[in-house]
Amino acid sequence: MLRIDRVLGSRLESEYSEEIHRLEHRGAVDLVNIPVADLARRRLLATTHGGEELAIALPRHQKLFDGAILLIDGERAIVVRAATERWMRLEPRSIGDAIELGYHAGNLHWRVRFQGEVLFVALEGRPEDYTARLGEMISARRIGVSILDEEVRDGSAEGGAQIDDGPVAEKNHFHHDGH
Repeated sequence: MLRIDRVLGSRLESEYSEEIHRLEHRGAVDLVNIPVADLARRRLLATTHGGEELAIALPRHQKLFDGAILLIDGERAIVVRAATERWMRLEPRSIGDAIELGYHAGNLHWRVRFQGEVLFVALEGRPEDYTARLGEMISARRIGVSILDEEVRDGSAEGGAQIDDGPVAEKNHFHHDGH
């Protein structure tokens, strides 16, 4: 098991970007998917795509992020890839439905965000565990429900492509720009 005790930097930083790009072309960049909810953790166990087990124990002043370099030694690199974050999009049909939905989300301590009149709930488990709590409202069509995936890059969310239930395609190479 490889012990990681610090984040070296970001794959986007100029001092690392060329080396990471060179290693990517040799197939020597190993990715480790970290669920978005675990990025703030300082201690965790993870396994890279290549099968290497990591014991991550970061100092208090460091956090994981998409593109964080955990190892780079000229022969290989290990880079964090923030796992896709899933959101349940809930659209109430009336003000009364919105109030009841807000009550449930707050009472259940769901992590939420708002966009206009739509409530987004971060899915940290199976979607059916969340929809079961809202079963009557959903079956009575008092709220519209859909599931979205968002790719997270360096702390900001991108996309928001609606999905049926399958995963977002894996992107092992962050850019290419004709190289």
